[in-house]
Amino acid sequence: MIKIKRLIANLEELSKIGRVENGGINRFSYTNEEKRANHLIEKYMEEAGLQVRYDAIGNLIGSKEGSEDLPAILMGSHIDTVPNGGNYDGVLGVLSAIEVMHTIKEKGIKLKHPVKVLSFKDEEGSRFGFGMIGSRAVAGTLKEEDLQRTDESNISIVQAMADYGLGKESLEMAILEEVKAYLEVHIEQGRVLESKNVGVGNVTGIAGPLWLKFHLTGIAEHAGATPMNLRHDALTAASMIIIETESLAKQLPPAVATVGKIAVKPNGVNVIPGEVEWTIDIRSTDESQRNELEQKIIRFAEKLADERSLKLTVTELQRVEPVQCDQEVQNAIKESIEEIGEEVISLPSGAGHDAMQFKNRFPVGMIFVKSVNGISHNPKEFSLEEDIEKGANVLYRTLIKIDKN
Repeated sequence: MIKIKRLIANLEELSKIGRVENGGINRFSYTNEEKRANHLIEKYMEEAGLQVRYDAIGNLIGSKEGSEDLPAILMGSHIDTVPNGGNYDGVLGVLSAIEVMHTIKEKGIKLKHPVKVLSFKDEEGSRFGFGMIGSRAVAGTLKEEDLQRTDESNISIVQAMADYGLGKESLEMAILEEVKAYLEVHIEQGRVLESKNVGVGNVTGIAGPLWLKFHLTGIAEHAGATPMNLRHDALTAASMIIIETESLAKQLPPAVATVGKIAVKPNGVNVIPGEVEWTIDIRSTDESQRNELEQKIIRFAEKLADERSLKLTVTELQRVEPVQCDQEVQNAIKESIEEIGEEVISLPSGAGHDAMQFKNRFPVGMIFVKSVNGISHNPKEFSLEEDIEKGANVLYRTLIKIDKN
């Protein structure tokens, strides 16, 4: 069905933009590298018979009219990267959607629904520490005050937009109404599909991240002169809380919890740690389960801090609602997977995606493509050509099914 050689050639051509010495890619929002990449995406879209435009926030949209006055079907992902990122995260979803529309054009298929292929602006949040800018705008949840966020050079999003050449349209102009469904192909970024020896999978839901910052304060004292029974060691207590975090998360699958950053003060060899600050990233597709895990961790931390005469503060950094993929869309994806002769594996996504911004707005569905060794956000990120072909063909078949319903 789809032409895999064309899709792979487009992947390779796009990967050259923003490439750094070790083979990784730096392609951040509102930069010259991203602009060059978008010009290339424009060309691919036009070759696939799509009408191209940019919306108020800078999302690149390729549109094809339907034969009837019906809600649009959306497909897409993003082309920005993390620092020193790989060539498949996000990009595969955009180029697979374009390849599907190439196939629709070449086969002369008339779709009832209009179709829009979107390359969303800044999913990763690498530049401004604030991700999914484009999908938030489409969903109508991006606020004017969000555009005041700045990068490391103190350039705000709104200034970067102006420097990029975007006008000053209202954010409301980016909102998409009358949408039947959103479909996204994405690499798995894990090892579940690989462990089951299948190339594609159906995503059941997207885990919403909850980020907490813990700060524990004790007393920094001399390591040699302070007896063990008189210490108020913040690091020892923090270590116990971190170990308990892992233990509690294991009791509530599929929830996961990760301590990603930690800082110790005064951080001296011969000084008892007086302060420790660390982050915990808690995720689950079940929001009530995620909240239960959060409360168990906090209760344990509070009890331990009280027993050891330490001061504990917990700050919420981010709380994003999990998203369940639409059951009818999942059924269409699973049928399509069966049709290409692949075993149907359904699994949740632990990573965040643009699709999660559309909760309570319109139905979403995701197709995972196997990641070799589960590597992502890394120059070694890789998916096999045969699996990429499967993912694009499943997307093609799913689009046809949804258009008919």
